[in-house]
Amino acid sequence: MDEELRSLARRLRGESGGSAAYERLLVTEDQEELAGVLTEYERPLWAREIAAYRLGCAGDRRAFEALVLLLNHRDPERCVSAAHALSRLADPRTARAAAALATNELRVAYALVPVRLLTRLRAPESVPALITVLARRLTPGDPHWRLALACVEGLGALGDKRAATVLRSATTHPRLMAGAEAALARLD
Repeated sequence: MDEELRSLARRLRGESGGSAAYERLLVTEDQEELAGVLTEYERPLWAREIAAYRLGCAGDRRAFEALVLLLNHRDPERCVSAAHALSRLADPRTARAAAALATNELRVAYALVPVRLLTRLRAPESVPALITVLARRLTPGDPHWRLALACVEGLGALGDKRAATVLRSATTHPRLMAGAEAALARLD
């Protein structure tokens, strides 16, 4: 069991009550059984999360929709697990889905993990989405400075010159200044 799965197992043990079904989902090698959990009626969220995570890490694209839903969950730990599995899944739809979640203003409070996933994916959708999210966060009084900082750091890591204008704007914000200057330096 890898460290990410071990962390997920510890987190979900209490939620599942440590049931036999929980133990079975952690160890089964039967991908059909795991896929069935995603479609069966009235399966608890913890079971769906384990199944989606394990299928995603195994490269089984049947997990994609469940993982995207978990990436948009209000619980940050569920989002982090989903992002890890989505990055391992290598489904070409992942970047588009992460960009849609990151740029959805109605879910801005939950956009941090999709922004970080976009940076990790380095997909064509990554830079435009991060630019959009950062530009929206630069309005006076915006409370989502951590999200803005993640965008600044992501744009620096991606090193795309299209981000220069928004990064220059970010240098005027005290919480973003150092990161934006470092990101700009990486564009040159």
